Amino acid sequence: MTKLSGTILDGECRPEGRGTGTVPRNQLVGRLFVLDASGGRVFSMNPDGSDSKTLVTGCRIPDGIVVDREKGHIYWTDMGVPNRNDGKMERADLDGRNRTTIIPEGATHTPKQTHLDSKNRKLYWSDREGMRVMRSNLDGSHIETLVDTSQGDTRPGADARKWCVGITVDADRGHIYWTQKGPDNGEQGRIFRANLDIPAGQNATNRRDTTVLFDGLPEPIDLELDLRNRHLYWTDRGDPPRGNTVNRTSIDGKLTQDIVLRNLMEGIGIALDVTGDRMFVTDLAGSVYCAKLNGSQKRVLAYVQGNLTGVAYAEITSTEK
Repeated sequence: MTKLSGTILDGECRPEGRGTGTVPRNQLVGRLFVLDASGGRVFSMNPDGSDSKTLVTGCRIPDGIVVDREKGHIYWTDMGVPNRNDGKMERADLDGRNRTTIIPEGATHTPKQTHLDSKNRKLYWSDREGMRVMRSNLDGSHIETLVDTSQGDTRPGADARKWCVGITVDADRGHIYWTQKGPDNGEQGRIFRANLDIPAGQNATNRRDTTVLFDGLPEPIDLELDLRNRHLYWTDRGDPPRGNTVNRTSIDGKLTQDIVLRNLMEGIGIALDVTGDRMFVTDLAGSVYCAKLNGSQKRVLAYVQGNLTGVAYAEITSTEK
């Protein structure tokens, strides 16, 4: 085993059947984009943990990240200071240049995980202390509140059971999924599903199309969908045995909490490469992991990288010779 600057190289995390070597210019290559909340930075690396590069610095507790391969952008949420209602969302090119604010301070309270709906060109995110699920156009215009979990509570963040944290979208079937984590290790975490659009005659506070998929979870955090195999994945940062895990369930059949990965140190971010049969996971202890979608062959790609939150995987155009 060779250790290099916080990276463990003990076998490569790559899809079966794909080799290594120099990638010609303009070929698609996999790349991870990761957020370090304590360091206030966005960095990227190869899916085997090599070639780590800091892209953006000076973020204010970045939490959720997505990649728009079509336009060559990364989007991420900045939580800001939770009691100040100063969260925002930013955008930059894939190399970190041309940084700009998309969702300004005051428009969302504490934005957490985000999701890019490529089909409809929309951004979705969960607003923790704001107790909302929200959506906008990719340029930040037309901000909407789709779900309001406050139940009339005007005290931002007072009740952790109302905190919206994780989010993912099934654009083809018209569903949003989100988590409400509950108090620390409270066994009150929940996962919900609703339609993408609010039913006619209803609003974000009284919509009646919401389904509770899971209740009594330790602390569910981020969500990802494997639409090919119809599985929903989520991280849970609560205490073992059900916490500090990656979990999955079928979204078409019986709902079961199947724990596929254990022994995380407060797991947060998750990204799937369904074609390559692999997942990438981050935790607050500063590690990036890779495993097959069933949780086998778990490997540490990087460690001691700060307090890691969001992670995104994308195949982007190589610029190497």
